[in-house]
Amino acid sequence: MSQWSQVQQLEIKFLEQVDQFYDDNFPMEIRHLLAQWIESQDWEAASNNEAMATILLQNLLIQVDEQLDRVSQEKNLLLIHNLKRIRKLLQGKYHGNPMHIAVIISNCLREERRILAAASMPVQGPLEKSLQNSVVSERQRNVEHKVSAIKNSAQMTDQDVKYLEDLQEEFDFRYKTIQSLEQSDKNSALIKQEMLALQAMLNTLDYKRKEVLSKIGRVIHEIDMLMSNMLTEELLDWKRRQQIACIGGPLHGGLDQLQNCFTLLAESLFQVRRQLEKLDELLTRLTYDGDPIPVQRPQLLEKVNFLLYNLFRNSFVVERQPCMPTHPQRPMVLKTLIQFTVKLRLLIKLPELNYQIRVKATIDNNRRFVLCGTHVKAMNMDESANGSLSVEFRHLQPKEMKSSAGSKGNEGPHMVTEELHSISFETQVCLYGLTINLETSSLPVVMISNVSQLPNAWASIIWYNLSTNDPQNLSFFNNPPAATLSQLLEVLSWQFSSYVGRGLNSEQLNMLAEKLTGQQASYNDYQLTWAKFCKEHLPGKSFTFWVWLEAILDLIKKHILPLWIDGYVMGFVSKEKERILLKDKTPGTFLLRFSESNLGGITFTWVDQLENGDVTFHSVEPYNKGRLSALPFADILRDYKVIMADNVPENPLKYLYPDIPKDKAFGKHYSCQPNEVSKPSDGGGKGYVPSVFIPVSKILNDSTDPHSPSDLLPMSPSVYAVLREHLSPTVIETAVCCKLFHS
Repeated sequence: MSQWSQVQQLEIKFLEQVDQFYDDNFPMEIRHLLAQWIESQDWEAASNNEAMATILLQNLLIQVDEQLDRVSQEKNLLLIHNLKRIRKLLQGKYHGNPMHIAVIISNCLREERRILAAASMPVQGPLEKSLQNSVVSERQRNVEHKVSAIKNSAQMTDQDVKYLEDLQEEFDFRYKTIQSLEQSDKNSALIKQEMLALQAMLNTLDYKRKEVLSKIGRVIHEIDMLMSNMLTEELLDWKRRQQIACIGGPLHGGLDQLQNCFTLLAESLFQVRRQLEKLDELLTRLTYDGDPIPVQRPQLLEKVNFLLYNLFRNSFVVERQPCMPTHPQRPMVLKTLIQFTVKLRLLIKLPELNYQIRVKATIDNNRRFVLCGTHVKAMNMDESANGSLSVEFRHLQPKEMKSSAGSKGNEGPHMVTEELHSISFETQVCLYGLTINLETSSLPVVMISNVSQLPNAWASIIWYNLSTNDPQNLSFFNNPPAATLSQLLEVLSWQFSSYVGRGLNSEQLNMLAEKLTGQQASYNDYQLTWAKFCKEHLPGKSFTFWVWLEAILDLIKKHILPLWIDGYVMGFVSKEKERILLKDKTPGTFLLRFSESNLGGITFTWVDQLENGDVTFHSVEPYNKGRLSALPFADILRDYKVIMADNVPENPLKYLYPDIPKDKAFGKHYSCQPNEVSKPSDGGGKGYVPSVFIPVSKILNDSTDPHSPSDLLPMSPSVYAVLREHLSPTVIETAVCCKLFHS
């Protein structure tokens, strides 16, 4: 089943998350129509290879053309129209930057995998639960309801102002008519009766003016209360959800809903402002003793302007935090002289502001870094699928100033990766006589000068955004607080779900907890220090916990990703627990475990039974990325052989724990069917014997543990392949023993 087919079967709450990252940058129609083809391409590799990205973009357009031909024959007018528009959009947007679409599609596929992984994990952690509680959802509904009610009230007040204007025009006409009469006519009974009617009209005008001012005051008060309480909380919650999403958590939604609320409130305030201007106009045409307009209008107008200033200032947000396209899963880590992207949005979406707001990007105020590239751009409604007023900077590069470069050699790696910086943005809004200066900043970023610093820099980003919702505490690492272990473990699981498509279960998290704390006790309230997580070496090791974990992530991503996604790699299990799990299993049962002593290593251990009935265990020397680059891990499991005593080499791996036949678990991941070595006459190139890689181990005795680390070290695969074809098992065994005893 294709990945897209699995996505379509998700529950609605997960489908809503998928919907959030498909827009005109990569329309969902194309994802749906070309699902199989899109999933068969290597978009991640193309995101760092312009030539490959160019070819993929060309092929994508060809695929769209083929779909156009198909739907044209079916006479599907709507789909024909959409596909023509999409083709034109894709060609225009990415013709000069094909790697950008490769990055976008790669990110979309990765997010799909993360959501599929999250949907398959039934247990929510404390952080995720806090982001999805019913109180927050109820407040969101209340905000939307109140904003709608305020909009209706402002519109109703418009009708009251119009009625007041009509009433005053009638009064003005009748009054001027009387004034135009001769003095003798003014003393008639009819005119006196008309004067009494005019006085009654003036009383009604006075009442209506007071009523309109009162209604305007209530609307302003309701907006003030909403902005001061629920809307502010909603915005802070969204920013917190964004922090969590940046470190691998659930995708943060709700910005479109906030935009709708901010826009409706701005429209209501401007509507009230126009109503007050209309009252001022009416005042110039008619006033009287006790007139409420000159007393109340200035105060109301001042309050409206104050609310507009605050609303605009809060509406200027960083929609997508700074991120290098080459490392989409590591936002807020920026490498000097490497481009990064960042997107801002003004939540007040008014057509009058389109292309009228120019945003300037800067970095810090310490003058250590400057931003190179296009750092001033206009906000517009054309680049976003939902028509939001936004701007995306795509060609910014941080550059370290020469004045500080000389001190760089004195900084250790921890100093570099614990130093926080901020990307700041400023602009000015001029609208309806108002001039409002706006400022906002990204979440703290970490600058690196070498990609080797990225793991520790990412650890800093994780710790900061896990520990605080303060968006601008640049001195955070002067005294970093401890983190609750249960929340940290949840975030560590997110690293796996977002980066390699499958999170960690409770047993795997328990193992990590034991490794971090050195104990098996309950860790719900355990407080873990930053030093323990990222700076202190693990007991008896030359590396930290985080470096060890990051190496495993890299191993999974590059070498065993399909096996990990399928859930066949137990991975995080101690040697002691491993033996407990295997001891009662059928001989030949094995499991896959990450090495605790070798960075980025994976091994397998199987259970065997001696002739006397005793159980024995064998573990192979861990495979690292160097060896896995030469031979896929699934093929290693298929072809692995062991030589014991005088026996013929055989594969001891029969069942993946707990009882899954090996070929059933890994068969679909084998690169090809097992090859037999050909004889020289069977077509070896230029007389050479064709060979295949076959991992082999030699076990000298029946002891539970090997005599030395080299006992289960594989023989050169090509050597064994040739030996097996031309020599008997006994001769091979004799040769191996001689090699071992003389080494």
